Amino acid sequence: MQHEDDPLRALMLAGLAGDSVAHAALLRALLPALRRFFRRRLGGRDDDVEDLVQETLMAVHQRRATYDPARPFGAWLYAIARYKLIDRYRRSGRTTSLDDLDELADDFAFAEASDARADLDRLFEKIPQKQAAVLRATRIEGLNTAEAAERLGIGESDVKVSAHRGLRALAARVRDSLR
Repeated sequence: MQHEDDPLRALMLAGLAGDSVAHAALLRALLPALRRFFRRRLGGRDDDVEDLVQETLMAVHQRRATYDPARPFGAWLYAIARYKLIDRYRRSGRTTSLDDLDELADDFAFAEASDARADLDRLFEKIPQKQAAVLRATRIEGLNTAEAAERLGIGESDVKVSAHRGLRALAARVRDSLR
């Protein structure tokens, strides 16, 4: 599956591998997205926007070693940006409006959803591919047994058996990880 932050992720990974040209290109590519992010939240205070963009770019540069390539790049980037914005609010003593809280909550929900998808992807990699495909279709996408069978080109009883075995395998993996 192609994600919208794949080109940025590729630049980040190249930069982590020592490609300074890719790292510089990444920082330049982040400028428009960060400006939009902060402008939307600060209501056009351009000086504050530019300060936060620079602080965020410096943090991305300084903390680049903390990026986990198994996770979406956008979630990592916007987590840094959110913390920079929150720090700015704290320093200025500014209280945030309910609208700001709603937007920040939406951002956190996006990051949590990205983390959950990444966690599911890692779990699904540890079970047979057919079981993972059946679980994605029936448990995540909400298809019924007949719809999943048609999409995957297998019988309905195979969907039921694969779902049962897949759930059992995932439960065992989770149980083992808690020990």
